[in-house]
Amino acid sequence: MIDKNRIPINDAGRFAWLRLARSANVGPVTFAALMKRYDSASAALDAIPDLAKRGGAKQVRLADSKRVEQELEAAATAGAEMLLLGSDTYPENLAALGSAPPVLWALGDPHTAKPQSVGIVGARNASALGLKFAEGLAAELGKAEWSVISGLARGIDAAAHRGAIKTGTVAVLAGGVDVMWPPQNEALYREIIDKGAVFSERAMGHQGRAPDFPRRNRIVSGLSLGIVVAEGAERSGSLITARFAGEQGREVMAAPGSPLDPRAGGCNRLIREGATLVRGIEDVLEALSSLTARPRIAEPLFEWAEAQGEADDALRRTVHDLLGVVPIDIDELIRMADAPPGLVSHVLLELDLAGRLRRDPGGKVALLPE
Repeated sequence: MIDKNRIPINDAGRFAWLRLARSANVGPVTFAALMKRYDSASAALDAIPDLAKRGGAKQVRLADSKRVEQELEAAATAGAEMLLLGSDTYPENLAALGSAPPVLWALGDPHTAKPQSVGIVGARNASALGLKFAEGLAAELGKAEWSVISGLARGIDAAAHRGAIKTGTVAVLAGGVDVMWPPQNEALYREIIDKGAVFSERAMGHQGRAPDFPRRNRIVSGLSLGIVVAEGAERSGSLITARFAGEQGREVMAAPGSPLDPRAGGCNRLIREGATLVRGIEDVLEALSSLTARPRIAEPLFEWAEAQGEADDALRRTVHDLLGVVPIDIDELIRMADAPPGLVSHVLLELDLAGRLRRDPGGKVALLPE
């Protein structure tokens, strides 16, 4: 978690925070590492060129100041609020993850994403029964004072939002919060902004592309204590969301369906693999009863150790030699390097900023091929 004392309170600090978040090779884990090492986002930006060069970067690309200014101007025009990781307005469930995005844009009331939240996802080409189930379950959860999280896609997502529109629902977009997609859900989008909230980690004006949807899905699950897959094929985005939920320590739940309907194949497979079978709200509340106090986090939270001094070239060579294209656990890497954790962390940070490090699930790292 980022030290609250390092969260900016003025426009210059927020500008630097956003610029740092938008800079090349600064993902969520790297952002948190920089904010642990430096007193401010501005100081981290100043340090990146030297860090990246020591990691082997031939070119350092900080986010263009003009584009950051344009993003802030677009947000002001749209009435969007910038939620900073670690601040009081940032969603609690999402903040608990090691991969929490450093910036979320929000339209509407960000407090709609409360700790008691459930994600409901499913097929775009949903059946009539699937739509009825999703909307009814969302309405019941809302009456029980739970917020409903989904992705504003056609089908199950839209049905879940409609069911919870009066009690509290959050839509997470793959594009910017000011870029409504799909067009047929525009009226629902407007209503969610009015009565709930719309979130995105992407820049204002960003048009969602294929790689953005899995990123969106990890936020849907991260905002939730559990995910209900109401209907979904065996190869669908819904199962990606369920996988993220499992990695994040969330409860994975699914509604069973006919084995003859391909739209139920993913749900039936999840249940076979251990997901909680959901017939109605009672099953959801029972499954989540032990998690309501605080999310159970399975996603590795690698705590970057404070570096005492600077890593030298000998340690850099040792770490580089130990790393390869096959992922290795960070703790094992530290043990094999026989060096203080803070100094090994520092070398990894340099490689990360140089664009030479790959992060894999389970707290593992590997070198990217030259």
